[in-house]
Amino acid sequence: MKILSTLLVTALAVTSLHAEPKRVLVVTTTTGFRHSSIPNLEKVITQLGQDSGEFTVELVQQPPGKPNSKKDATPEEKAAYKIAGDKWEVSLKAALQKLSPESLKNYDGVIFASTTGNLPIPDMQGFLDWIKAGHAFIGIHAASDTFHGFPEFIAMLGGEFAGHGKQLGVECLNEDPQHPATGHLGKTWTITQEEMYQFKNYDATKVHDLLDLDKKPAAPFTPGHYPVSWCKPFGTGKVFYTSLGHREDIIDADPNLKGRINSIEISKAYQAHILGGIEWALGLQK
Repeated sequence: MKILSTLLVTALAVTSLHAEPKRVLVVTTTTGFRHSSIPNLEKVITQLGQDSGEFTVELVQQPPGKPNSKKDATPEEKAAYKIAGDKWEVSLKAALQKLSPESLKNYDGVIFASTTGNLPIPDMQGFLDWIKAGHAFIGIHAASDTFHGFPEFIAMLGGEFAGHGKQLGVECLNEDPQHPATGHLGKTWTITQEEMYQFKNYDATKVHDLLDLDKKPAAPFTPGHYPVSWCKPFGTGKVFYTSLGHREDIIDADPNLKGRINSIEISKAYQAHILGGIEWALGLQK
């Protein structure tokens, strides 16, 4: 019996070593506010996939040439902006074809990395049905500031961005030291400076909290329950969300990063946080 058990463990280890990596789409398009830290997220998520060997990353990026309007634009400038905007919208829709039901058959998970606004994806219900059918959705930072007009998306994610105060230092409470996204953290995780979101349409009974705060992250610092990161099932799919990831120096462990306030150790802990969330959502860790 012991020999059989040993052989089974060995076989499983060999199978795991030769398992095909999961395929993940990382979406960083925006129609609202665009975070300067998006390139850092793209770089770090791609590197995490390469280093772990567990998943490959395909980026769905912002098309170049998005026009910017001026408040005091002349009628001619407004007309030119409208033409340029319509042209850019076509290129954005083309980029987001990767999220069509037919294209999603080729992927195991989707990451919304600081997306904002109402993205013109081909089929919203088809996208949600794909997640519900057993796939992974990972939301980072401004993913909760996306699709405000779609209650079904907000229900899938588990909460909706409501605002934030000034950046500040926080002590996050670790609500699940056994979860892959928080298992490397202690009972609390101190972050030197970050932009902390507050939420609406959030129900603690419908999510599994991973990190939270015991007081409001803005004046007045009212005691209470303020979520930071959570996970939840969605049909047979899995959803992981973290509101952390605004600052470049929380995402990126590059020691030469200018203006660093958060330590490299905090950056590495953050990277382990999102890697654990990705692995859990993809079914690579329990």
